[in-house]
Amino acid sequence: MLAAVARRRLGPGGVMGQQLMQALRSTAARSYSAAAKEMTVREALNSALDEEMSADPSVFLMGEEVGEYQGAYKISKGLLDKYGPDRVLDTPITEAGFTGIGVGAAYQGLRPVVEFMTFNFSMQAIDHIINSAAKSNYMSAGQINVPIVFRGPNGAAAGVGAQHSQCYAAWYAHVPGLKVLSPYSAEDARGLLKAAIRDPDPVVFLENELLYGESFPVSAEVLDSSFCLPIGKAKIEREGKDVTITAFSKMVGYALQAAEILSKEGISAEVINLRSIRPLDRAAINASVRKTNRLVTLEEGFPQHGVGAEICMSVVEDSFEYLDAPVERIAGADVPMPYAANLERMAVPQVEDIVRAAKRACYRAVPMAATA
Repeated sequence: MLAAVARRRLGPGGVMGQQLMQALRSTAARSYSAAAKEMTVREALNSALDEEMSADPSVFLMGEEVGEYQGAYKISKGLLDKYGPDRVLDTPITEAGFTGIGVGAAYQGLRPVVEFMTFNFSMQAIDHIINSAAKSNYMSAGQINVPIVFRGPNGAAAGVGAQHSQCYAAWYAHVPGLKVLSPYSAEDARGLLKAAIRDPDPVVFLENELLYGESFPVSAEVLDSSFCLPIGKAKIEREGKDVTITAFSKMVGYALQAAEILSKEGISAEVINLRSIRPLDRAAINASVRKTNRLVTLEEGFPQHGVGAEICMSVVEDSFEYLDAPVERIAGADVPMPYAANLERMAVPQVEDIVRAAKRACYRAVPMAATA
């Protein structure tokens, strides 16, 4: 499917198109050939919910269509039959109402998992997420814990317009008291969701609709019911020595494709999967930059006050003397998401954008400022 997308977007005869096609084939062969088992992100999330609900009777799921319909994206498939309507609750279309109920339940020691059909709808409930959940532990001098997870698809999907195509990573990472996680692979989804449910604090869990059906190799360790990933730790998805590329969620896959293309031209890119947006693994990012001496930040959200901006500042504060080139920041366009497919593609970072930015950082191309 990715190859078809590359062919349609870049044309079969173009150099960039051919490089991307080769990278996709190489990445697929390298990633999946030795895998004992593959799991989709959807299956990873479903299994994590199932196992945590089985292990802890205080865990319950609530949201629109999570029960009878088995989830708008089938993440909760089979859970109603297994745990019943007391623990898998279908709610009315009232985000403010059911989010408030979830926060109140967390005050009383339960562990709610609140699903938003899309995180765009969380704006209806943002008062409860920030004022009721994020601040209560601090304002109660540690007497009230709020062990709740807010989860659902985040960021741009395809052809759903501006009101359904925003990335909320920077929005929620701005708030003290919240933890913000954004998985890429099945391993990420399974390990981070388990960690989020077990955590004593409110966690915003940002999934990606376009990744739900993607398959990833998983090890026996990942499939173990005790598997859990630490919050606040990034993962080096690909080691390199010439340039660091930071990314999260769907953009990690784009960064890996770009790194494969760059390797054909002698540029060794290190790809960091952030996994956790707040807390941010500043140590891992700075350690990588001190090794490669160059940085490209990648996200699909708006550029101003974005995740990439925070990463840039962290590197400037801690590793400025190690930089051999200006930091390159890649983000979505600073406009509401267009509906038209051709304009939508222009508003979201593409693999070729990452390749060009990395080349600029490595002085293999003319800087953008020089062409203005």
